[in-house]
Amino acid sequence: MIQIQHITKDFGKFKVLKDINLNLEGGQCVALIGPNGSGKTTLIKSILGMVVPTTGTIHFNGQNIQHKWTYRNDIGYMPQIGQYPENMTIGQVLDMMKDIRKIPEPKLDMDLYRDFDLPSLLGKRMGTLSGGTRQKVSACLAFMFNPKALILDEPTAGLDPLSTEILKEKIKKELGQNKLIIISSHVLSDLDDLVSQIIYLQDGNLLFHKSLQQLKTDTGTDKLSKAIAHVMSESITLK
Repeated sequence: MIQIQHITKDFGKFKVLKDINLNLEGGQCVALIGPNGSGKTTLIKSILGMVVPTTGTIHFNGQNIQHKWTYRNDIGYMPQIGQYPENMTIGQVLDMMKDIRKIPEPKLDMDLYRDFDLPSLLGKRMGTLSGGTRQKVSACLAFMFNPKALILDEPTAGLDPLSTEILKEKIKKELGQNKLIIISSHVLSDLDDLVSQIIYLQDGNLLFHKSLQQLKTDTGTDKLSKAIAHVMSESITLK
């Protein structure tokens, strides 16, 4: 579904991404992990076409995304912090996005809209929302248009335990429909029962891309958080 070939990104003399190669397929839930400044956000923005790589290519469903935009209709994106017009209500934001995307109402995925009880909040203005409620709106919009791939950046940040479980169950349901889901998160405890693949970036380099089970075997651990802590401690020791 997404093929990344020899991607590099330079900001002046600073190399943010260094020869990244990845092949991601439907039915996978991939954790994108790495320390702050490792290049995760730049990689996500490159896939979304928000950043143009210095070299290399990205293909989505076999087509080079360079100078394209329609492919983004097949990607649902949940940003770490959703930016919305502060004076608009939740209902107005949802209606605006429906008008932009022009997908018939019967084809919309309204699971999270219902499960997060957003109908009772439609009159609330975005500027008055808590961080958790804003996250619910972002999650609803990411899944609403039935994308083939989802990119979720810190999706559980600010969510209460019940809402976190609702979102996790929704992710599992979408995986059953052969969708590709990429999750970037520092809350590794939320990922153990979700992800099948781990991508680890460090200083702009792809340190590894392997299955969660292989990572646990290689590090002799039983949890993702322990495995990543082991990887990070080893990388510090090697410096």
